[in-house]
Amino acid sequence: MAKDLKGHRALPPRPVRFAAVVAAAGLLLTLSGCQGDDGSDRADDGRASIVAPGRPGEKARHLTPEEAEKAKPDDSPNAADHAYVSRMIEHHKQALTMSALAPDRAAADGVKRLAERIAAAQKPEIGAMEKWLARHPAPAPAPAATAGSGGHGQGHDHDHGAMPGMATEQQLGDLTGARGADFDRLFLTLMTAHHEGAVKMAGEALAGGNNVAVEEMATEVVATQSAEIHRMRAMG
Repeated sequence: MAKDLKGHRALPPRPVRFAAVVAAAGLLLTLSGCQGDDGSDRADDGRASIVAPGRPGEKARHLTPEEAEKAKPDDSPNAADHAYVSRMIEHHKQALTMSALAPDRAAADGVKRLAERIAAAQKPEIGAMEKWLARHPAPAPAPAATAGSGGHGQGHDHDHGAMPGMATEQQLGDLTGARGADFDRLFLTLMTAHHEGAVKMAGEALAGGNNVAVEEMATEVVATQSAEIHRMRAMG
């Protein structure tokens, strides 16, 4: 990792889309309430302009409100955003189910504390994702897609079962029946795989999604669960 002049580690540059969003936010906030007496921050037709900060080494631009609106990045949710949020809600819910078994079955205090941290992190994440879905409901599937399912109930339920890292019913039954050190070993094994699946799904959302809020949620999942994966491997 690069270091600054004082020898400290320098943070990596933020993704390009984050930079565009920050620039757009600054563009909208720097309304020309601070106008000079010479009218230099007004458009040619006399209307108040909006100051758009330039890139390093470039001058700021003065835009009309209409130009500023067009300059905003389009972060409309796409299919990848909707798929990630709807599937990750179910993925998180299984992690809560598994974590809820630890207090009465785990032997190691570290496993119990880990389960507590997982629940504390993922409960509010589920709430945030459910609120996002309420604000951005997924479009109804096309009739052709519905007909192509063959009437076997495929769709979200099928997708949830195929999500990476999800424990099978048999594995959940084994975990429920385990006690002590056996529970600890199985919990760490299943939860590590579960987290790895969540990180994979988040990476797919970051690569194919378009919505900034979803990008932030996926980034948080990658950071939090990657750290917990390393912790669980050390505990195992």
